[in-house]
Amino acid sequence: MARAPTPRTRIKRGATRARYEAEVIRSILRAGLYCHVGVVHDGHPAVIPTAYALVDDALCIHGSTANRVMREVRDGAEACVAVTLLDGLVLARSAFHHSVNYRSVVLYGRAIEVTAADEKILALNALVDHMVPGRSAGVRPPSHEELLRTMVLRIPLDEASAKVRGGPPVDEEEDYALDVWAGEIPLRTVAGAPVSDPRTSSAVPEEVVSRYHRLR
Repeated sequence: MARAPTPRTRIKRGATRARYEAEVIRSILRAGLYCHVGVVHDGHPAVIPTAYALVDDALCIHGSTANRVMREVRDGAEACVAVTLLDGLVLARSAFHHSVNYRSVVLYGRAIEVTAADEKILALNALVDHMVPGRSAGVRPPSHEELLRTMVLRIPLDEASAKVRGGPPVDEEEDYALDVWAGEIPLRTVAGAPVSDPRTSSAVPEEVVSRYHRLR
Protein backbone atom coordinates (compact mmCIF):
# COMPACT_ATOMS: atom_id res chain seq x y z
CA MET A 1 0.00 0.00 0.00
CA ALA A 2 1.45 3.38 -1.01
CA ARG A 3 1.84 6.23 1.44
CA ALA A 4 0.98 9.67 0.13
CA PRO A 5 4.26 11.53 -0.54
CA THR A 6 5.11 14.53 1.60
CA PRO A 7 6.57 17.76 0.17
CA ARG A 8 10.04 16.37 0.95
CA THR A 9 9.55 12.85 -0.37
CA ARG A 10 7.67 13.78 -3.52
CA ILE A 11 10.08 13.17 -6.39
CA LYS A 12 10.06 15.96 -8.96
CA ARG A 13 13.03 15.17 -11.23
CA GLY A 14 12.40 11.84 -12.95
CA ALA A 15 9.00 11.57 -11.33
CA THR A 16 8.10 8.51 -13.44
CA ARG A 17 10.73 6.57 -11.46
CA ALA A 18 9.14 7.42 -8.11
CA ARG A 19 7.73 4.60 -6.01
CA TYR A 20 5.81 5.22 -2.82
CA GLU A 21 4.57 1.70 -2.08
CA ALA A 22 5.61 0.49 1.36
CA GLU A 23 6.63 -2.94 0.07
CA VAL A 24 8.89 -1.46 -2.62
CA ILE A 25 10.59 0.67 0.02
CA ARG A 26 10.94 -2.32 2.36
CA SER A 27 12.29 -4.59 -0.38
CA ILE A 28 15.08 -2.13 -1.17
CA LEU A 29 15.92 -1.73 2.52
CA ARG A 30 16.00 -5.50 2.96
CA ALA A 31 18.36 -5.86 -0.01
CA GLY A 32 20.77 -3.14 1.10
CA LEU A 33 23.48 -3.55 3.73
CA TYR A 34 24.45 -0.03 4.73
CA CYS A 35 23.07 3.47 4.61
CA HIS A 36 24.27 7.06 4.81
CA VAL A 37 22.83 9.16 7.63
CA GLY A 38 23.03 12.93 7.34
CA VAL A 39 22.26 15.91 9.55
CA VAL A 40 22.98 19.62 9.39
CA HIS A 41 25.46 20.53 12.14
CA ASP A 42 26.21 24.20 12.86
CA GLY A 43 24.95 25.09 9.40
CA HIS A 44 27.04 22.43 7.65
CA PRO A 45 25.94 18.98 6.48
CA ALA A 46 27.53 15.93 8.10
CA VAL A 47 27.10 12.40 6.75
CA ILE A 48 28.19 8.99 8.06
CA PRO A 49 27.84 5.48 6.59
CA THR A 50 26.55 2.81 8.94
CA ALA A 51 24.93 -0.60 8.96
CA TYR A 52 21.21 -0.82 9.57
CA ALA A 53 18.32 -3.23 9.98
CA LEU A 54 14.63 -3.00 9.20
CA VAL A 55 12.72 -3.68 12.42
CA ASP A 56 8.93 -3.51 12.29
CA ASP A 57 8.11 -0.10 10.78
CA ALA A 58 11.43 1.59 11.53
CA LEU A 59 15.03 1.63 10.40
CA CYS A 60 17.46 0.81 13.20
CA ILE A 61 20.96 2.26 12.99
CA HIS A 62 23.83 1.94 15.42
CA GLY A 63 27.08 3.67 16.17
CA SER A 64 29.45 4.79 18.89
CA THR A 65 28.02 6.93 21.66
CA ALA A 66 30.92 9.29 20.89
CA ASN A 67 29.88 9.77 17.26
CA ARG A 68 28.84 13.37 16.60
CA VAL A 69 26.19 12.62 13.99
CA MET A 70 24.61 9.91 16.14
CA ARG A 71 24.50 12.29 19.10
CA GLU A 72 22.97 15.05 16.97
CA VAL A 73 20.23 12.72 15.73
CA ARG A 74 19.63 11.34 19.23
CA ASP A 75 19.29 14.87 20.60
CA GLY A 76 16.57 15.83 18.14
CA ALA A 77 18.21 16.80 14.86
CA GLU A 78 16.15 15.56 11.95
CA ALA A 79 17.95 12.89 9.98
CA CYS A 80 18.02 12.15 6.27
CA VAL A 81 18.91 8.54 5.46
CA ALA A 82 19.78 7.23 2.00
CA VAL A 83 20.16 3.64 0.79
CA THR A 84 21.23 2.98 -2.80
CA LEU A 85 21.67 -0.26 -4.74
CA LEU A 86 23.60 0.06 -7.99
CA ASP A 87 22.27 -2.39 -10.60
CA GLY A 88 24.04 -1.39 -13.79
CA LEU A 89 25.70 1.13 -16.08
CA VAL A 90 23.59 2.59 -18.87
CA LEU A 91 25.62 3.49 -21.96
CA ALA A 92 23.75 5.74 -24.35
CA ARG A 93 24.48 7.00 -27.86
CA SER A 94 25.18 10.45 -26.45
CA ALA A 95 27.30 11.49 -23.47
CA PHE A 96 24.34 13.38 -22.03
CA HIS A 97 22.10 10.33 -21.67
CA HIS A 98 24.60 8.00 -19.97
CA SER A 99 23.09 6.91 -16.67
CA VAL A 100 22.93 4.11 -14.11
CA ASN A 101 20.26 1.63 -13.16
CA TYR A 102 19.56 1.75 -9.45
CA ARG A 103 17.10 1.28 -6.61
CA SER A 104 17.16 3.87 -3.84
CA VAL A 105 15.29 4.93 -0.74
CA VAL A 106 15.41 8.32 0.99
CA LEU A 107 13.99 8.58 4.50
CA TYR A 108 13.41 11.64 6.67
CA GLY A 109 12.59 11.65 10.35
CA ARG A 110 13.43 12.18 13.97
CA ALA A 111 14.97 9.24 15.76
CA ILE A 112 14.00 7.53 18.98
CA GLU A 113 16.89 6.17 21.04
CA VAL A 114 16.61 2.55 22.13
CA THR A 115 17.73 2.52 25.77
CA ALA A 116 16.20 -0.56 27.41
CA ALA A 117 18.86 -3.31 27.44
CA ASP A 118 16.55 -6.06 26.14
CA GLU A 119 15.26 -3.90 23.27
CA LYS A 120 18.79 -2.79 22.45
CA ILE A 121 19.98 -6.39 22.25
CA LEU A 122 17.06 -7.27 19.96
CA ALA A 123 17.94 -4.37 17.68
CA LEU A 124 21.64 -5.30 17.59
CA ASN A 125 20.71 -8.92 16.86
CA ALA A 126 18.57 -7.67 13.98
CA LEU A 127 21.59 -5.75 12.63
CA VAL A 128 23.72 -8.91 12.77
CA ASP A 129 20.99 -11.04 11.19
CA HIS A 130 20.52 -8.47 8.44
CA MET A 131 24.10 -9.24 7.40
CA VAL A 132 23.73 -13.03 7.67
CA PRO A 133 20.33 -14.51 8.62
CA GLY A 134 20.54 -16.51 11.83
CA ARG A 135 24.04 -15.29 12.72
CA SER A 136 23.14 -13.72 16.09
CA ALA A 137 22.09 -17.06 17.57
CA GLY A 138 25.62 -18.47 17.31
CA VAL A 139 27.77 -15.60 18.58
CA ARG A 140 28.46 -14.03 21.97
CA PRO A 141 25.80 -11.47 22.86
CA PRO A 142 26.82 -7.88 23.65
CA SER A 143 28.32 -7.32 27.08
CA HIS A 144 27.06 -4.64 29.46
CA GLU A 145 30.09 -2.49 28.60
CA GLU A 146 29.50 -2.91 24.86
CA LEU A 147 25.87 -1.88 25.27
CA LEU A 148 26.95 1.26 27.11
CA ARG A 149 29.36 2.16 24.29
CA THR A 150 26.81 1.59 21.51
CA MET A 151 23.96 3.87 20.55
CA VAL A 152 20.93 2.42 18.78
CA LEU A 153 18.41 4.70 17.09
CA ARG A 154 15.06 3.94 15.49
CA ILE A 155 13.89 6.14 12.62
CA PRO A 156 10.24 5.54 11.59
CA LEU A 157 9.48 4.84 7.94
CA ASP A 158 6.67 7.40 8.01
CA GLU A 159 8.35 9.74 5.53
CA ALA A 160 10.13 7.71 2.88
CA SER A 161 10.14 7.31 -0.88
CA ALA A 162 11.90 5.11 -3.40
CA LYS A 163 13.28 5.87 -6.82
CA VAL A 164 14.05 3.15 -9.34
CA ARG A 165 15.61 3.16 -12.79
CA GLY A 166 15.84 0.07 -14.97
CA GLY A 167 16.13 -0.81 -18.62
CA PRO A 168 18.06 0.50 -21.63
CA PRO A 169 19.22 4.03 -22.37
CA VAL A 170 16.71 6.64 -23.48
CA ASP A 171 18.28 8.60 -26.32
CA GLU A 172 17.13 11.54 -28.37
CA GLU A 173 15.10 10.20 -31.29
CA GLU A 174 17.58 11.45 -33.90
CA ASP A 175 20.47 9.70 -32.10
CA TYR A 176 19.03 6.24 -32.70
CA ALA A 177 20.37 6.48 -36.25
CA LEU A 178 23.97 6.90 -34.99
CA ASP A 179 26.38 4.01 -35.47
CA VAL A 180 27.20 3.91 -31.75
CA TRP A 181 26.77 0.88 -29.50
CA ALA A 182 24.32 1.49 -26.69
CA GLY A 183 23.05 -0.77 -23.94
CA GLU A 184 23.49 -1.81 -20.34
CA ILE A 185 26.31 -3.31 -18.29
CA PRO A 186 24.60 -5.13 -15.39
CA LEU A 187 26.39 -4.90 -12.06
CA ARG A 188 25.97 -7.01 -8.96
CA THR A 189 27.77 -7.60 -5.70
CA VAL A 190 28.95 -11.19 -5.46
CA ALA A 191 29.64 -13.00 -2.20
CA GLY A 192 32.89 -14.92 -2.41
CA ALA A 193 33.83 -18.06 -0.52
CA PRO A 194 34.14 -17.46 3.26
CA VAL A 195 37.71 -16.82 4.46
CA SER A 196 38.26 -18.02 8.03
CA ASP A 197 40.01 -15.89 10.63
CA PRO A 198 43.54 -17.34 11.07
CA ARG A 199 42.90 -17.61 14.82
CA THR A 200 39.66 -19.57 14.57
CA SER A 201 39.47 -23.33 14.99
CA SER A 202 35.73 -23.52 14.26
CA ALA A 203 34.28 -24.81 11.03
CA VAL A 204 32.44 -22.33 8.83
CA PRO A 205 28.86 -22.36 10.22
CA GLU A 206 25.89 -23.51 8.24
CA GLU A 207 24.29 -20.07 7.99
CA VAL A 208 27.43 -18.76 6.29
CA VAL A 209 27.93 -21.77 4.01
CA SER A 210 24.41 -22.31 2.73
CA ARG A 211 22.09 -19.61 4.02
CA TYR A 212 24.10 -16.58 3.02
CA HIS A 213 22.51 -16.05 -0.37
CA ARG A 214 21.77 -12.32 -0.29
CA LEU A 215 24.49 -11.29 -2.74
CA ARG A 216 25.06 -14.54 -4.63
